[in-house]
Amino acid sequence: MAMDNLEDTCASLRAQIAATETQLAGLKRELETAEKAAAETKGQHSTNSASSENGTKKRDWPLLDDEYRRYGRQMIVPQLGLQGQLRLRSAKVLIVGAGGLGCPAAQYLAGAGVGTLGLVDGDTVEFSNLHRQVLHRSKNVGKFKVDSAIEYLQELNPHPTYIPHRAHLNPQEAADIFRNYDLILDCTDNPATRYLISDTAVLLGKPLISASALRTEGQLVVLNYPPRPAGDKSGGPCYRCVFPRPPPANSVVSCADGGIIGPVVGTMGVLQASEAVKVISSGLDGISAGPPSMHIFSAYSSPLFRTIKLRSRRPNCTVCSAEASVTLDTLASGSTDYFFFCGITDPEVLLSPEERISPLEYRKMYPEAAPSTENKQHTIIDVREKVQFDICNIDNSINIPISTILSSAMSLPKNTGEPTDPSSQIPPWLPADIVSPESTDPVYVVCRLGNDSQVAVKKLKELGLDRGGDRFVGDIQGGLHAWRKQVDPEWPEY
Repeated sequence: MAMDNLEDTCASLRAQIAATETQLAGLKRELETAEKAAAETKGQHSTNSASSENGTKKRDWPLLDDEYRRYGRQMIVPQLGLQGQLRLRSAKVLIVGAGGLGCPAAQYLAGAGVGTLGLVDGDTVEFSNLHRQVLHRSKNVGKFKVDSAIEYLQELNPHPTYIPHRAHLNPQEAADIFRNYDLILDCTDNPATRYLISDTAVLLGKPLISASALRTEGQLVVLNYPPRPAGDKSGGPCYRCVFPRPPPANSVVSCADGGIIGPVVGTMGVLQASEAVKVISSGLDGISAGPPSMHIFSAYSSPLFRTIKLRSRRPNCTVCSAEASVTLDTLASGSTDYFFFCGITDPEVLLSPEERISPLEYRKMYPEAAPSTENKQHTIIDVREKVQFDICNIDNSINIPISTILSSAMSLPKNTGEPTDPSSQIPPWLPADIVSPESTDPVYVVCRLGNDSQVAVKKLKELGLDRGGDRFVGDIQGGLHAWRKQVDPEWPEY
């Protein structure tokens, strides 16, 4: 027990040190900004003094000359005005995620003159980020995303204070980070972190602007706005109110797997910045907040946008209702397990070692580039979707998308001794030569990362393609990602 207390004390001290270091970094930036402002003000004072000697009245303005020039076009918009600009300058906004959503959101908020911008992200810049994460540059590949983003933002606008948080958000430190900010933007891409962000924002009384994007579609919602204590029905709904249960873990598709069009995620990030400007300039207390709504964007639909009205707080919500069971203490202690709640575990292994083969083992067994149609020794089924198969594929492999396989409820014909029409029971997506009773050549299934291929093998065996174990049906372990590492280093990486 004593050891547990000491460990808790150490963890608490580390968190306090991290928070203090973050605050110190922010204060240093604020000092630098203040010193610049003082120098400019001194110059203005000298001019004003000279004017006073000539009988001209001294004039004091709330913004610097550069700020009037920089923000003038937005200050003349009636919905913002000078008071709205001053609110932006004094606001502290935290952006969780410096990727496809966070980059455009940060870019426009910095440009608009938000006084303090914090960025949370533990990832580094990769080449695959550059088509949509517009703050990063090719020269910054390998850098922390927050450092790469701040490097750009400081060139865009030197007036705000930029605070990097170079780590993935976790329940133990989330509250200490959030306390220093007025408004939170959720620019992440996984359910577990979204629930953590929402819970922390609600418990600390911070409005939250959440967005997501995948392929050609996106969603946007302003949560906990107006921010009210748990049990206050006048408060805005939280993420748990909108999504009481997380989606099944195996149904969650990331941008890496499902793909994303840059302008789509950029649109959602810009909309987050727009909502942030509205929330800040109209008042963080949400007195003038309208009814909660979810905005849905679809780049290939007409109309492009749809809006769905949301209900108010759920009366039995575990965070924002009178029956709340999630507290700051449960976050800090780790008893609120977001990965468990979302059903997230390590990639599941569905096949036995005997049902799997590595790319290197496969190449040793079959030195030729691929099975030829003239001298066929085996079959390779690539279960990626056609759009990925068209990017690159193993010669003579057969493309049967995993979505097609999973939608099939058919089975192969059974040998009952009765005359039947086999073609009536064969799934239409399976080539006839593969299901022919005379065909005993091995079947290897490959996908991008080695996950869908396992599911496909299980399904093919359920259909009876393995002849009750007399025929090998297995997958290439690790998929084409491992193929690049073990067999062909020139294989396109996408």
